[in-house]
Amino acid sequence: MRNLFAFLRRSRTVGRTGTLQAVLMATVVGFGVAARPQDANARNIVSFSPHVAPGTVVISASQRRLFYVVDTGVAISYPVAVPKRGKEWSGATSIEGKYVNPDWVPPAVVKADHPELPNFIRGGSPRNPMGVRALTLSSGEVAIHGTTQRMRASIGTAASYGCIRMLNEDVSDLYDRVSVGSPVMMTR
Repeated sequence: MRNLFAFLRRSRTVGRTGTLQAVLMATVVGFGVAARPQDANARNIVSFSPHVAPGTVVISASQRRLFYVVDTGVAISYPVAVPKRGKEWSGATSIEGKYVNPDWVPPAVVKADHPELPNFIRGGSPRNPMGVRALTLSSGEVAIHGTTQRMRASIGTAASYGCIRMLNEDVSDLYDRVSVGSPVMMTR
């Protein structure tokens, strides 16, 4: 099987799975519109479609938000950067791998557009665009990952080559909540 994540080398792997989990594409209606009271340790807790199973990650490209469903009708909402025009995708996939301080090798399409980039950036470097955590997806060279200090301003925009970019503190929180095999849905 072709290594779809060549840009994540020599990183501490928590787990990988080669099979795409079947995910029912429930109609997600009105998610994230009504905030619920937050407890002291919670992030942005929102009402969410009761048709989406707890443990599911839902990314709304139009809202530029990632939702992690924690209970029936309840999700944690995180701001994200989504793929830019021409790099968008949608559909069902799953978490394939979990990485701490991943190394990064720019994918060919990124290197073609930015030949000035180094061929390799070690994990933990402040220049590493993967940030402190990466959750690879089973549908191509795509990951949910952190970001550099310089690129924090991209959160809330359409800026990536297909990945979902999060603040480092948010991707660390999500990393601790999800498991390899967790379903992921991307909606436009």
